[in-house]
Amino acid sequence: MFLNQSINSNLNFNVAAHLTRGKGYYEIYVADDPYANFGLPNPDVNTTETDMVRQLWLDNYFYGGVFSINHTMKKFNWSLGGGWNKYDGKHYGKIIWAENGGIDKDYKWYDLDATKTDVNVYWKGEYSPIEKLSIFADMQYRHVGYDLNGFRKNPTVRQDNKYDFFNPKVGVTYHVDNRQYAYASFAIGNKEPNRDDFEAGVGQTPKHETLRNLEAGYVYTGQRAAVQANVYYMNYKNQLVLTGKVNDVGAYTRTNIPESYRLGLELQGSVKLGNYVDVAANIALSRNRIKNFSEYIDDYDNGGQKIESHGETDISFSPGVTAGYTFTVKPVKGLNIDLLGKYVSRQYLDNTSNKNRSLDGYYTQDVRLNYTVPQNLLKELGLQLMLNNVFNKMYVPNGYTFSYIAGGQLTTENYYLPMAGFNIMGVYTSVSNHTVL
Repeated sequence: MFLNQSINSNLNFNVAAHLTRGKGYYEIYVADDPYANFGLPNPDVNTTETDMVRQLWLDNYFYGGVFSINHTMKKFNWSLGGGWNKYDGKHYGKIIWAENGGIDKDYKWYDLDATKTDVNVYWKGEYSPIEKLSIFADMQYRHVGYDLNGFRKNPTVRQDNKYDFFNPKVGVTYHVDNRQYAYASFAIGNKEPNRDDFEAGVGQTPKHETLRNLEAGYVYTGQRAAVQANVYYMNYKNQLVLTGKVNDVGAYTRTNIPESYRLGLELQGSVKLGNYVDVAANIALSRNRIKNFSEYIDDYDNGGQKIESHGETDISFSPGVTAGYTFTVKPVKGLNIDLLGKYVSRQYLDNTSNKNRSLDGYYTQDVRLNYTVPQNLLKELGLQLMLNNVFNKMYVPNGYTFSYIAGGQLTTENYYLPMAGFNIMGVYTSVSNHTVL
């Protein structure tokens, strides 16, 4: 529900209320699962386990409201706003079938609630002391409250945590002329841990993350060419990453690392070569590092985990180079032929910078044809044909890894999620005066 009200030509306010309902489950067949895992007695001395079908349910409501008051003037604009939002989630599991009996249908072996309350208020303003210069500031106070009544694998863990954050941002923009401008900004952002991070146990409660972000850039937009450059430095404190460390119930959990950063340069540009050819390209160069990373490795020989220090390492799934281009040809009216290329450099599956736990860099080439069919029945009739990975490149953009010590040796297992080779997809689009299909 929305209410937008103008008080006068310079002042207005907006109020909105929202409700989102979510409910669903993940169902799985499990063979030979012990009754003890569900807090149930064995049906008899000879029956300690059974095949079953179980469901993991999430039943939630997300609701709240937001508001803003906006004031506009010739040189000074400001907004005051905020919101109150609450997530009310029920997490429970049901056994809907068991082969050996001894379990009531739809038996709930856990029923745990979790709530999260998020309150924020902000003020932001923009001031132009001279025609070409604008200065802005943004200040936000945010309060987050977690009330977690246990987890499926760790039902005794209760968490009642409160966070109070101040998130400021300041910046400046200078317009050289109506085609180009430069900008710079500095911001501090804080983020609370996710719900799953708290499953580590009461004695391992994670800290919140803090990010300090410094950016500067330049933008030029001409009639036939455009260029944009951006440089950034993102300094993290207590970033939450996977280190291999396990929680109280043996599950891998994210852990705070004291210091990490991302430093990068982003470039993009486009040019129109006459009326029939367009070219656009972009590249991102970055250095993504963790200072003094420690890895936790399962030690099956002696029990527990072994800690190995790696010094400064790469942040996982953070390629140092990503680049792409689009070459567009318009041979006839209504037809666009696009050649699209993408390059991604090496990515590491974990934070150890170990090449044996990494994904090779790859380049893919696609072709896309868009044709608007001339006709008078519909407002628009379009056909699109996409030829993806035309060079049939066998590549892997994602995966995971884990290591353990057994028999006195370190073993690393890598798992990969490969992409399709050459594939084709067609899309038909029609637009009437009122409907899009």
